[in-house]
Amino acid sequence: METFDTLIIGGGPAGLMAAIRASSLGQKVAIAEKNHSVGEKLLLSGRGRCNFTNAESNIDTFISKYGDNGKFLYSAFSKFGPLRTREYFSHIGVKFVEERGKRIFPKEGGSQRVLDALLMQCRKNGVRIMRSTPVQGLKVKNNHIDRLIAGNDEYSAGKYIITTGGMSYPKTGSTGDGYEFARRIGHTIVPLYPALVPVKTRETWPKLASGCDLRNVRITVFLDGKNIAERFGEMEFTNFGVSGPIIMELSRFIPDWVNLEDMTFTELQFSLDMKPTLTHEILDDRIKRDIAKHPGGKFSGLLRGLVPEKMVALILELSDIPKDKPVDYMSDMEISATVKLLKNIRMNVNGLWSFNNAMVTRGGVSLKEVEPSTMRSKLCDNLYFAGEVLDLDGPSGGFNLQVCWSTGYAAGSVE
Repeated sequence: METFDTLIIGGGPAGLMAAIRASSLGQKVAIAEKNHSVGEKLLLSGRGRCNFTNAESNIDTFISKYGDNGKFLYSAFSKFGPLRTREYFSHIGVKFVEERGKRIFPKEGGSQRVLDALLMQCRKNGVRIMRSTPVQGLKVKNNHIDRLIAGNDEYSAGKYIITTGGMSYPKTGSTGDGYEFARRIGHTIVPLYPALVPVKTRETWPKLASGCDLRNVRITVFLDGKNIAERFGEMEFTNFGVSGPIIMELSRFIPDWVNLEDMTFTELQFSLDMKPTLTHEILDDRIKRDIAKHPGGKFSGLLRGLVPEKMVALILELSDIPKDKPVDYMSDMEISATVKLLKNIRMNVNGLWSFNNAMVTRGGVSLKEVEPSTMRSKLCDNLYFAGEVLDLDGPSGGFNLQVCWSTGYAAGSVE
């Protein structure tokens, strides 16, 4: 039976960082990866461009992006935070650029460049990567892992780090293995939900504008008639509901607002304001000016001057005004109704899309059972966790990969 100082289960970003850190301390390190290749999910990040961190300089602001669980990260960030991450990747040859929203991307090469740089460090440090090695289980005696079982082989180590990811993008191998390992040892798994994911609506008419990207719009969330959240930015319609940056960010909080298993007694609505920078009065005046400029036009033509072409059919579906009605004959009441519609398109939320469409997993190994400074399990003295397997998730913009780098580094630092 082969023995290592550190044995890591999962060759994603957290696992690679943990391996690099542990091996840099002189430890004999191995990664057990069930796929034929490592970093498959990393290659998909940022649509292949790899938004690997964020340049937000205020650490409290950065931490707040993770909600109430964010405070767990203060210790890990003090060791390897966003600034240290940028310095490290620059050191290993990944030049980067800052883009809108303080997002940090490789200057060239995208995700593959990041993965190649990490693998180069693993090779330099002598990390053994055991590909196509699915782990069946961990043998535990007296709150201590004795060995790891993978197929017909067994391996032992001084410490074991679970970095198997979550449930999102299961085709990359993120199928929840780490949660099962943790459960067998006695860990609590906070309920799992897809996060940063498109949202389903009860209405079917969003398909009329499927693929339509909207910019500079506002989504207001109403729960049983009460305004509980707002977001401004970009969104899009799909065949089954809505998606895009502001929708996917809001998706993280939907499990807090409603019971997704039974939404019978709650009403969660999105209100879309197509013209958030215009008051009802200003938009009303604009429509009247457009009518005066184009006498003899039709209502559908008027809409084309107000919304993207792909939105026209949807607005016509929701409006009581016939598409071929001459604008010269529109009443003040009809103009006002059009203004109200453009400022308040209501959609009833009917659930989240699946993990197949989610960028990250919400939920995971309970942080109450993990030491924040080392990522060590409080139930098993030589077990550690890092990355998405933990109950940590943030918005898009580099925040979720930063969790991988920081927690991976912390777990790998223990000798």
